[in-house]
Amino acid sequence: MGNTTIRMSQVVGVYGPGAMIDLPERSVIVGSLDRWNMAGVDAFRPIDEPRLARLLQQRLAGDPRLAGDAPPTFRTPPIDPNDIRASRPPSIDAPLFPEWFVCETIDGDKPGRRRLVRFSDLEPQKRKEYIGEDRKKRKVSPVRFVAGCTKGHLQDIDWRWILHRGEPCREAMWLVDSSASADPRDTQIVCDCEKSLTLAELFQPHRLGNCTGERPWIGDRDPVTCDAPKGLRLLTRSATNTYFPQVATVISLPQAVDELTRRIEQHLSSLRTAQNAAWISIARVANPAIGAALEGYDDEDVFARLQTILASSANGDDAKDPRLAEFELFSCGRALIGENAPTALLHAETLDRAIWDPADALELESIGSLVAVHRLREVSCLYGFTRLEPAAMANDELEDVGLAVEGAPLAARPTWLPAIEQFGEGFFLTFKPEALRDWLLGDGLLSRAYELEAGIATWERIRRDGGLSLDRRSLGERVRPEYVMAHSLAHALMTQVALDCGYPASSLKERIYVPPVPASGERQAGILIYTASAGMQGTLGGLVEVTRRFHHILANALERLRLCSGDPVCADHEPGKADEDRALHGAACHGCLLIAETSCEARNLHLDRALLVDTVRTDGAGIFEAPF
Repeated sequence: MGNTTIRMSQVVGVYGPGAMIDLPERSVIVGSLDRWNMAGVDAFRPIDEPRLARLLQQRLAGDPRLAGDAPPTFRTPPIDPNDIRASRPPSIDAPLFPEWFVCETIDGDKPGRRRLVRFSDLEPQKRKEYIGEDRKKRKVSPVRFVAGCTKGHLQDIDWRWILHRGEPCREAMWLVDSSASADPRDTQIVCDCEKSLTLAELFQPHRLGNCTGERPWIGDRDPVTCDAPKGLRLLTRSATNTYFPQVATVISLPQAVDELTRRIEQHLSSLRTAQNAAWISIARVANPAIGAALEGYDDEDVFARLQTILASSANGDDAKDPRLAEFELFSCGRALIGENAPTALLHAETLDRAIWDPADALELESIGSLVAVHRLREVSCLYGFTRLEPAAMANDELEDVGLAVEGAPLAARPTWLPAIEQFGEGFFLTFKPEALRDWLLGDGLLSRAYELEAGIATWERIRRDGGLSLDRRSLGERVRPEYVMAHSLAHALMTQVALDCGYPASSLKERIYVPPVPASGERQAGILIYTASAGMQGTLGGLVEVTRRFHHILANALERLRLCSGDPVCADHEPGKADEDRALHGAACHGCLLIAETSCEARNLHLDRALLVDTVRTDGAGIFEAPF
């Protein structure tokens, strides 16, 4: 089979281990981490992010997605060196899956009737055609349907067993489409022995049998007996519910306090296993990059400092919820955050209010601070995946990993995880606590919050009736009005920034910060809008310049939300009467707040422009309409 190239960001995402990929003549499944060919110099790059490693170690303790008790290390996916001399360049093996095929029709065949065959039945030389009893060759394509469960297991459907329920039969089987519609009742599996069934029958619980725990991306069977509540379920290979990646993302924060610490942290993944000072000496010779970084420092001093760094991590200095740590740093009020250096992980500055609010604008009354983030590093790590239901993320305490469907591991015993780092820029804003307090106590907001709460109850009931596992607890802090408000404002700002600055809307990202409510009851909220790309150079700085025109950007964004092209339908949306995911947002549609899902941290849910401004239906619920 030939080679196919995919981007690193796709591997740490929708094309990670366990995902199916359609190739021109085959369908394959991305192999586990054990099947990644990463031998050789520069086959991959290690990525150091202690906060993310500590988070995953805590959240995945005892989980098959992470083996052992140590924090995971991070590596980039295999890097293609474009070296034609390499006998086996860094790559990812992708086994054939599924192994059932359907024959394409040729002249003389009955329309809509295609033979079902296995990979072993194909002509031996190239395995691209099937030679039938009439000695004619027919091209084949992978069957569209496979079976999976909510535990992440995946397997070929045993069509012969499904049709005959164990009775011996070797007659030919056919996939018969009686119409051009996608209705499963119009597609039948038919055997020459006259047994048949429709695809619609395969949607019945347990019709496909119990799950045997097959893991074709690893090449084994799960040693733990699968107890998926509905057994195997029918999946369409190209459907989006076949693979939901679980990705944890953090913004790197400055930790080093001196030059030696900084240099050690740059190579921490390689140095953390050092047992003594002599090991440091060996590492200098074996790795020229380490030798250059530690030049001028004694081995004993390096080892002592390394032990201090590792002890600090073990004592929990890195264990604080990453998103809370980010919020505390960005909102600290310091004029300089991080350092202004080409290799810095973070460089930001808290702007004087006179710079972004010179005229005491009414729209900015509820905004507490604005931070220009000149440089940031984003690290994203793939640590598992789910099927059939969306993955709960391990990036903060808003959605705890244990509350969602169990994730499938990326390897039999993964000790390292694939990750990517991207550099970029952005801006961060906070809301005044007193503005949040007054808004949350307002009559208009209380009435609107009741409607949103009815939507959550409806969503929970629909999922419970459907036998799905996610419930209200999995939504965490996202049910709070201040989260919905901040999330809605982030979408409005991203849309306006794209219009005002020329940035592609899909290149912008968001991080919403709604810390747990402290004992004092003072609520806080913040928003980070940023863009990031691969490479140390980051982006061009245009997003930081938005801060100097922030009043203009915000005013235009809010004005666009007052009247949507989808009104009155958009504004009249009632969450309590909506279907499933539509029940999780209020006045929001593609005409006002919905954006590319790659830019949104919450799958375009938990949005309501009525919490920002008045709409044609609501009055007084918006934070920017409240009298402060």
